[in-house]
Amino acid sequence: MDCKDAQKLLDSYADRELDLVHSLEMENHLRECVACSEQHEGHQVLRSALSNPALYFKAPADLQGKVQSSLRSSAKVEAPARLRVWRWLSAAVPVAVAAIVIMIVVPLLRGPSNDEFLRREIVSSHVRSLMANHLADVASSDEHTVKPWFAGKLNFSPAVVDLKNQGFPLVGGRLDYIDNKPVAALVYQRQKHFINLVVWPSRSEADAETEMISRQGYNLFHWSKAGMTYWVISDLNRAELQEFTRQIQAQV
Repeated sequence: MDCKDAQKLLDSYADRELDLVHSLEMENHLRECVACSEQHEGHQVLRSALSNPALYFKAPADLQGKVQSSLRSSAKVEAPARLRVWRWLSAAVPVAVAAIVIMIVVPLLRGPSNDEFLRREIVSSHVRSLMANHLADVASSDEHTVKPWFAGKLNFSPAVVDLKNQGFPLVGGRLDYIDNKPVAALVYQRQKHFINLVVWPSRSEADAETEMISRQGYNLFHWSKAGMTYWVISDLNRAELQEFTRQIQAQV
């Protein structure tokens, strides 16, 4: 054993923590090495000085009792507190799980909202009119022909305007069935794009601001005015369809 190894083991040797082999090696090294032997003796003197009873103050018996009593009291206070926290957590976790279920799972079980369901119906109506070759029941660009055609077929009279001069000529009109009631569908055209304007009486007399949404590649505009509900739908770009909507709103 050299001095480098001995320096690492001096403290353990002084505390009698070394095994027999290392203890014998340390003893042999200390007999041969003056420097390490002097350092070991210094450790021994320090240990002896620190073990002097005069350096320690023994707490009175009554102080020891007060400390122990205080610790027991603290433990009694903390235990119910921990128990209350645990009970609160036990109750809170099921509530939190139930809240997550209500917020996430229940809406999925309910299916789409009434507004979303209506939007889907509007899209379906538009797609049907293009696929089934049933764009118009009355094909005419004359509003004086289209408007009278609805008489007797609906319990309301939809406003019919021709926007040929604005670049949106009237193509005709048809009956459709949306939201569990018959409605009027007026058809307009912009180049190769068809526009459906669907109209029916509103449930509320209050006007509603224009709503712009997109569904399944179609642009939709929706608003209510003067007791009537209006839906505009087309695959026309949003800017041009918005201009069509603005023209319609100005005349109905």
